Amino acid sequence: MVDHTLTRIEISKEYLNFSAGHFTIFSATERENLHGHNFQVRCNVSASVGDDGMAFDYVVLKRILRELCDGLDERLLLPELSPHLHIERQDGQVTALFADERLVFLERDVLLLPVRNVTIEELAPLLLARLRDRPEVADRAIRCIELGVSSGAGQWAHACWESS
Repeated sequence: MVDHTLTRIEISKEYLNFSAGHFTIFSATERENLHGHNFQVRCNVSASVGDDGMAFDYVVLKRILRELCDGLDERLLLPELSPHLHIERQDGQVTALFADERLVFLERDVLLLPVRNVTIEELAPLLLARLRDRPEVADRAIRCIELGVSSGAGQWAHACWESS
């Protein structure tokens, strides 16, 4: 008889966070004011427990999650795929054109993300995909990964991947 029991490991560390500026775009003419959040990240991973009594080395997972958070920290996050925002780069500056507004930022402060909007609903699957792309994770016998991003207490979005 084969045991199909999975164990879920939850990684929820205080250091899995990033502070970033953004604005949510609601339509072609409405957006939030520029503001920031102290985003939190947590991750649940399900796998079978091996003969060594471990599902996987989750020290590796914690390191990757921290790197992903650090890559977003202290930046203004702008969506590259928004149909309502046009991005221009020139002379060390990033200009975000929205409706009749022209928002100019230093290029060193901006991080363009391949998302439609900078929301937790977009950040969770983005970070999940980046986590799954890492060979240290892809090579494991992981059955399910759920990654959550929070923009404030009690406000989370989760993205989930399951192996087929």
